[in-house]
Amino acid sequence: MPSLKAWLFLALGATAVFYVVIFARGLRLAARSGPVAPTPLQVVIGAVTNFFDTLGIGSFATTTSFFKLRRLVDDRLIPGTLNVGHTPPTIAQAFIYIALVEVDAVTLVLLIGASVLGAWLGAGIVAGWSRRKVQVGMGLCLLAMAVLMLLQVLQIAPGGGEALSLGGATLLIGLVGNFMLGALMTLGIGLYAPCLIMISLLGMNPKAAFPIMMGACAFLMPTASARFVAKQSYHPQASLGLALGGIPAVLVAAFIVKSLPIQTVRGLVIAVVVYTAYALLRSAWTERSPATAAAAQA
Repeated sequence: MPSLKAWLFLALGATAVFYVVIFARGLRLAARSGPVAPTPLQVVIGAVTNFFDTLGIGSFATTTSFFKLRRLVDDRLIPGTLNVGHTPPTIAQAFIYIALVEVDAVTLVLLIGASVLGAWLGAGIVAGWSRRKVQVGMGLCLLAMAVLMLLQVLQIAPGGGEALSLGGATLLIGLVGNFMLGALMTLGIGLYAPCLIMISLLGMNPKAAFPIMMGACAFLMPTASARFVAKQSYHPQASLGLALGGIPAVLVAAFIVKSLPIQTVRGLVIAVVVYTAYALLRSAWTERSPATAAAAQA
C-alpha cells in the first residue's frame, strides 16, 4: 500500500501533466497571433528569479520588479504570467523538498488542499479584473510583502518551534491562512514569505515550511494557470521564458549552491519590491480617469 507521501508524488506528477497540456494548448492558440519563442532576457529573468526562489526568497515579487522596470509585460497580464510561467520550476522544487524535508504528511496534504481551493476561486476573479484594479491590488500586496520580509531581516518575525505537524485549532488556523494565501497567489503575490511566518507562528519548525509552501504552489499554480490561460489573461512569450530559464536554475540552487547570505539578498529584494509597488500604484493613480485609462489600454 503506497504511503500518503507516495500518493502525493503521484498527484504532483498528474498535476504536471495537466499543466503541460493546458500550457501547450495556450501556446498553440497564441502562436496564431504572433511569435511565442521567448527572448534571451525573459529566459534570464526566469533563471535569476527561480534561483533565489529555491533558496526561499520567492519569485513573484522579483519577477514583477523586472517586468515593471523594463516594461516587458502589461500590468494587467502580470498575475497570469507569473502563475503560468513559474509553475514548472515550482513543481521541480516541490518534488525536491517534499522528498528531502521531513514534515507530517497529513498536515502537508491538508494545507496544500486549502491553498489550491483558494487559488481556484481567486483566479476566476483576478483574471477578469481591469488593469487599474490589478495595479492597485498588486501594489498594496507588494507593500505588505515588503513589510513581512523586513520582519524576517530584522529577526522580528517568530523563530518557530520544533513541531512537524499541526492539529486542532492550529491546524484550522493553518487551513484558513493557506486558503487566503492561495487566493493572493493569483494576484501575483508570492506565498513563501507569509507562509513561512504563519508556519513559525503556529509553532512548527521553519524548515517544514519549505515542502508546505513549495508543495502548495506546485498544486495551486497549475489550477490558477488553467483559468488564466482559458481567459488569455497572461503573456505567453514571457511565461515560456520564465519556465525555460527557471527549471535548470532550481536544480543549481537546490543541489549545488544550497545556501547564500539570505539576509543581505532579502534586503536588496525589499528595496526593489517597494519601488515596484510605488510604480504600480503611481500608474494606477495616473490612469484613474476613464479617458486616461482608455488611452493606456490602447
